[in-house]
Formats: sequence, C-alpha cells, structure tokens
Amino acid sequence: MELAEILAERAVLYCSGVKSKRELFELLAERAGEVTGVAAHDIFTAISDREALGSTGLGNGIAVPHGKITGLNGVAAVFARLDTPIDFDAVDDQPVDLVMMLLAPTGAGADHLKALSKVARLLRTESVVEELRRLDDPEKLRALLTAPMPESYAA
Repeated sequence: MELAEILAERAVLYCSGVKSKRELFELLAERAGEVTGVAAHDIFTAISDREALGSTGLGNGIAVPHGKITGLNGVAAVFARLDTPIDFDAVDDQPVDLVMMLLAPTGAGADHLKALSKVARLLRTESVVEELRRLDDPEKLRALLTAPMPESYAA
C-alpha cells in the first residue's frame, strides 16, 4: 500500500490558527468527510474515542490520530501541517505540528496496520520531517509525502 493511494490531493492541509486538539480533530474530520463521503461527526467521534484511550502523539512534534469507521470503503488519510504547534499530550510532552490522520473501515485490521506502519516509518525519517516543516503549500507537502521512499526506509 502506497501513501499516494490513501492520501487524496484534497486531503493535505496547511493550517494556521489551530489552537487545540479538538479544533484540529474537527478540521481533519470535516476534510476527511469531504474526501470519503462519511459524515464528519462520525469521523470526529471515532478519532476522539481512540484518542481518549491514549494520546497518538508519537513525539518529535508528530501525531497519528486514527480510527475505524463503519461505512468507509478503504483506508484513507488526511495530513495537516500546523503553522503553530499545539499541545497534544504526546509521549515526549512536546507540542505537535505534523499530523497524519488515518481512517480504516471497521474490520480492516491488516490494511490499517500496514498504513500505520508506513506512516510511522516515513515520519521517523529526519530529512522528510525537516522538509515537511519547511513547506506550507499543500501540493508540495503531498508530493513529499507520496514520493517513493529510498530503499533503506522502505523495509
């Protein structure tokens, strides 16, 4: 599974003025709803319920909120680059500015895990993270996120 398959062109955002995790989740859910046709409220509820189990803030300013959605046709992603980091209760207590939300259909265990794994590997690549933080154009952000990964990172 390639990120280009699950990250639609309209699913990459550069966000300014986001002040809280809730506000971010509302924004992500709204865009995911537009892209997938699933109700934004259902998406918001799924990712909020998952977040209540424990923060999806991975550290280094990165978060990967995720959830399973009934009625979703396949795995979908929405990426947001925030101009100002927000508190996310991340494992390292650092604020978050890079967010990749992943959604999967209920019962899509393997595909969901493959997507999570691919995103985690990509966002552990220091050069990619540095470049994501330099960019503010959604098209350029998506191009970077969906570019083929060097073999050393693809395993």
